[in-house]
Amino acid sequence: MSTRVPISIEGNLVADPDYGESQNGTKFAKFTVAVTDRKLEDGKWVDGDTQYHRTTVFGRTAENVRASLAKGDTVIVNGNLEFRHWTDQATGEPRAATEVVADSVGPPSATPPRRSPGAPQS
Repeated sequence: MSTRVPISIEGNLVADPDYGESQNGTKFAKFTVAVTDRKLEDGKWVDGDTQYHRTTVFGRTAENVRASLAKGDTVIVNGNLEFRHWTDQATGEPRAATEVVADSVGPPSATPPRRSPGAPQS
């Protein structure tokens, strides 16, 4: 069973995205986005807790991610937060996971891309 909740996050890629292709030929990219809250305490901005969001994107958007994003890049992700629940077959224990299934991924409008789409990767 899964539940979907619309979500929009801004954060940094913790590693280069992983890429693949499903058995039916659909391309996908998987990556993790770190989101750190900022708080104003005693007149100073300080970092709060960091949350890590596993993210998957499919099709043309996955191809664009491959061509333009790398570890450390700041991104805005729009999509659905999926909650999955299952029972571990080996232990019988209940398990749960969350994942963002992205509809769009890109740099914030004030942040220029690190390299242009289609540019050779170093």
